[in-house]
Amino acid sequence: MKDFFYRIAYSIIRIIGILPLRLLYIISDLMYVLVFYIIRYRRDVVFINIRNSFPEKSTREVRNTAKKFYRNLCDLVIETVHQTGMDEQEIKKRVKYNNPELIQEYYDRGKDVAAVLGHYCNWEWMCGFPLITPYKCITIYKPLTNKVFDNFMLEMRSRFGADLVPMQAAIRKIYEYKKQGIPSITAFISDQAPAQGNSMLWVEFLNQDTAVYPGVERIAKKMDMAVVFFKMKKVKRGYYEFDFIPLFDSTSDVNDQEITKAHVSMLEYQIREQPEHWLWSHRRWKLKRS
Repeated sequence: MKDFFYRIAYSIIRIIGILPLRLLYIISDLMYVLVFYIIRYRRDVVFINIRNSFPEKSTREVRNTAKKFYRNLCDLVIETVHQTGMDEQEIKKRVKYNNPELIQEYYDRGKDVAAVLGHYCNWEWMCGFPLITPYKCITIYKPLTNKVFDNFMLEMRSRFGADLVPMQAAIRKIYEYKKQGIPSITAFISDQAPAQGNSMLWVEFLNQDTAVYPGVERIAKKMDMAVVFFKMKKVKRGYYEFDFIPLFDSTSDVNDQEITKAHVSMLEYQIREQPEHWLWSHRRWKLKRS
């Protein structure tokens, strides 16, 4: 019975996804009022996270940042639904890559790349990246418990050519392509909190002790990948752009934790520029250093 209702919801999402984005943004505006003022979705978590990250902000500034975040969160939900009906032409129009020659240079050298980004702006719209690069694109993802929605997310994220694999299968997949002489670029969402009991590193991030899963560093060093930070920026509603920022050209001899500290520092710099675009509703600091 539960799967039946999930399938109904899936069908509704697909139908809504074909609506024009300008119409969907009206729905987003209504969602904002509902989510922020009535449902008050994770408001305590959001306010605490922003306050602890920016102790210099006044109560009014914290509230203003939170309200901007919720507006962007509702846009993110709507844009992700619309993603199910986007074609190649629209995703290319709405997401620009400012310096693709950097990625092309790595490809010409046959260098595998670890692309690092956070839950910032609309990271889901990076799904169109395979359309502008000759690389074989791999996206690391965490499988969902519900198979209907797991298949839905897989279909949505891979529709333009990305190869989705769980973290534990990443090295094997990268190695398979390497054996075939196919350069690959692997996208990592780097700001997820590691599960209790998993290996982790502790770093200073947004004024707080923060547990970080070292998967990017371990895989990059093992495969001697270049590391590039994908810095996303919101130009205006429904339009984004990326700047590619090289962090390491080679990683096999890089000191332990150096890669992790570098991409965490870059993400923090990005968040401080426009904090409302980060996913503040995430329980990022639920783990405490013992």
